[in-house]
Amino acid sequence: MISANNVTLRLGKKALFEEVNIKFTEGNCYGLIGANGAGKSTFLKILSGQLEPTNGDVVITPGQRLSVLEQDHFKYDDYTVLDTVIMGNSRLYEIMKEKDAIYAKEDFTDEDGIRASELEGEFAEMDGWEAESNAASLLNGLGIETDYHYSLMKDLNGSQKVKVLLAKALFGNPDILLLDEPTNHLDLDAIAWLEEFLINFDNTVIVVSHDRYFLNKVCTHIADIDYGKIQLYAGNYDFWYESSQLLIKQMKEANKKKEEKIKELQDFISRFSANASKSKQATSRKRALEKIELDEIRPSSRKYPYIDFRPDREIGNEVLTVEGLSKTINGEKVLNNISFIVGHNDKIAFVGSNELAKTTLFQILMGEIEPDEGTFKWGVTTSQAYFPKDSSKEFDNDYTIADWLMGYSPVDDITYVRGFLGRMLFAGEDGVKKVRILSGGEKVRCLLSKMMISGANCLILDEPTNHLDMESITALNNGLIKYPGVALFACRDHQFVQTTANRIMEILPDGSMIDKITTYDEYLASDAMARKRTVYTANKEDDEN
Repeated sequence: MISANNVTLRLGKKALFEEVNIKFTEGNCYGLIGANGAGKSTFLKILSGQLEPTNGDVVITPGQRLSVLEQDHFKYDDYTVLDTVIMGNSRLYEIMKEKDAIYAKEDFTDEDGIRASELEGEFAEMDGWEAESNAASLLNGLGIETDYHYSLMKDLNGSQKVKVLLAKALFGNPDILLLDEPTNHLDLDAIAWLEEFLINFDNTVIVVSHDRYFLNKVCTHIADIDYGKIQLYAGNYDFWYESSQLLIKQMKEANKKKEEKIKELQDFISRFSANASKSKQATSRKRALEKIELDEIRPSSRKYPYIDFRPDREIGNEVLTVEGLSKTINGEKVLNNISFIVGHNDKIAFVGSNELAKTTLFQILMGEIEPDEGTFKWGVTTSQAYFPKDSSKEFDNDYTIADWLMGYSPVDDITYVRGFLGRMLFAGEDGVKKVRILSGGEKVRCLLSKMMISGANCLILDEPTNHLDMESITALNNGLIKYPGVALFACRDHQFVQTTANRIMEILPDGSMIDKITTYDEYLASDAMARKRTVYTANKEDDEN
């Protein structure tokens, strides 16, 4: 168990948390949610001891081990992947290294033998003999193949490092597990594996995530941060949303009845306060009136952008034809003879573990790079808007937000442009911010403003939910659902894919592709997917053997 007792954190004059009292108990998974800037990650740091609160304290049941998903991707660059995972249980790792040092001695003494015996006993109690196989199992589950287990961390790419650090946090069955955005940079298969792991995890989990489907799958409780307080709700994310809306509705109805009662008493007092025979009743009503208090209803601090993609022209029947596309990047054939035709009602989700393949395909379709083989052709009625995964070049300048968006506006009117910025929560003086200094989430909202103002009838989006808070993800999800044009997108958010796409294309590890007109959930359950997974699992087992 871990609890926060009267925790207050002040940053300057602002109180981020004010006398927070909350208890997280064994066997439950708590989703920590709140608006951008509410302090979700900060609260995890307080719980883990990385940050001291201004007042109050955090109490952990004595003897329990707490594990945290670390964010520094370079901290373990000089260690092997397997060692990094085992470091998740620091005491076990210390024992292993001390044992190795003793047995490596040339002048092995009696004292060394006694110490080695003590270490072996503790090592056995901690299931040390299973440490490497348990670590390997976590890595394989998250998609880090056996060939990488003895590689140095510095030889892995960013996505692989994230998976190793997640395996490190999960290693050794910690009593309390703190996870800050664990699904970031994970492919959909790895997310599905993590969901099952956490569902079957018997101890305490506290997780921050913007993935609504993930929270619905794993959470038994939701801890909602708003106005410096944390309110605990039983149930998953959808249950929290319905409960919070119902609570506000009930408070409004209760206030309405109280207001009606107040008016009734006020009318009585005004009519009979001067009447001697009624004066006692009027006085009594006045006392009753003074006792009625309206419940304070504070609107949530959450802010939802308004995302509405409106094509300037209707799209024709010929949208996009792709024939025999192939592309090799750094010696790897990421696209292998891919062909497909896009219909005018298609919203296609591109899935699969190879992110480079999806990005490469989108870059080819947008004319940024040339294929090695094959052709593609956009229909004459189409116009495209593109959301790239890497937008760093887009913001490498000294424009203000308003001037930057003016460069893409078909209407030379700053008021028109500011209207689009306002929809994306850039109000007032925000328009004069330099684009170079924007946060990741602000840059995403700028790019979505650019796509809205373009009036395109074909949208290509490469991981658009990265860096967005849950409110913005929900707004983008809803905007694409009602969008009347064609959308091609890659996204790790399960609910986003399930509710938006009517067609799934999975680019396989060999660069070939599966193309199904179906929803994402139906695709995952399909026979074709099951066969593919069976082959993949069999191949993986052969590699391990």
